Amino acid sequence: MNAFSLSANAGMFEETAEPAGKRILFGRFMLPDMSEHPCQVGTIDADGVTLLTETPAATGTAIIAYLDDIGRVDGVVTGKQPDGFHIAFNLTGARRERMEKRIEWLQDSSPDQRRHDRFKPKETVSQITLADGREYDCEVLDISISGSAIKCHVLPSIGTYVNLGKMRGRVVRYTADGFAIEFIRKMDPSNLKLHAQL
Repeated sequence: MNAFSLSANAGMFEETAEPAGKRILFGRFMLPDMSEHPCQVGTIDADGVTLLTETPAATGTAIIAYLDDIGRVDGVVTGKQPDGFHIAFNLTGARRERMEKRIEWLQDSSPDQRRHDRFKPKETVSQITLADGREYDCEVLDISISGSAIKCHVLPSIGTYVNLGKMRGRVVRYTADGFAIEFIRKMDPSNLKLHAQL
């Protein structure tokens, strides 16, 4: 299987495996001391990922990362790169198959296929409600007819159903600031005008 690859060149990153338009994936990773650091994906496949970051990590360090459009990954640092380090996954069975399908989807899709136009919300302060009734304050970073990006101190698992205000959706990916929700039903454009700065 080909790796999903992003090559650095004068500050620009472009896909080099099975091109499907330019793609930049950001995320954040956690070291064993629980400190979090921003990163960018260099290459990724079902065996591991190269993270571009200014924060070093020694070989053998256990890493947990949350990557745009990928979600949560974990592994062990197996080598240093000039501008980051490589993490090896230990994926087998269904987990490896899910990762392969996710990477294949990224290769075959374009950004326009993954999202509608997003807008700044008129009100950024909101709440998410989990299935068990727990509520958490959150910040709405952007909103579209199909979903929203949320900043929150909790990170529900990918696939978890949540309510954002009165809109029901599910967590589809993690971002550098939190997570993204895909609404179960697309918002009516007239309602979007009430909530977004168009």
